[in-house]
Amino acid sequence: MPSAKSARVSLRKRSRNLPLRTRAKTEIKKARALMDANDLDGAEAAVKSAFVALDKAAQKGALHANNASRRKSRIMKALVKAKSAS
Repeated sequence: MPSAKSARVSLRKRSRNLPLRTRAKTEIKKARALMDANDLDGAEAAVKSAFVALDKAAQKGALHANNASRRKSRIMKALVKAKSAS
């Protein structure tokens, strides 16, 4: 069982990190949905906003830098694939 202080610290960290992580995941979902709907202009804008959200989360420590980089790489790879398909 964690001590009271470690539980308080854990809650404080979670409340600080959760919105950053959620925003990054939401932006990625929006971009992928636009790619699936074949709206490439909207998808490109959504990818840019996802990059911003991922960078902020990594900068503030909510995500590891390599994790954010991997996600950015994957979303960009998907965008390039969607563009070449149409």
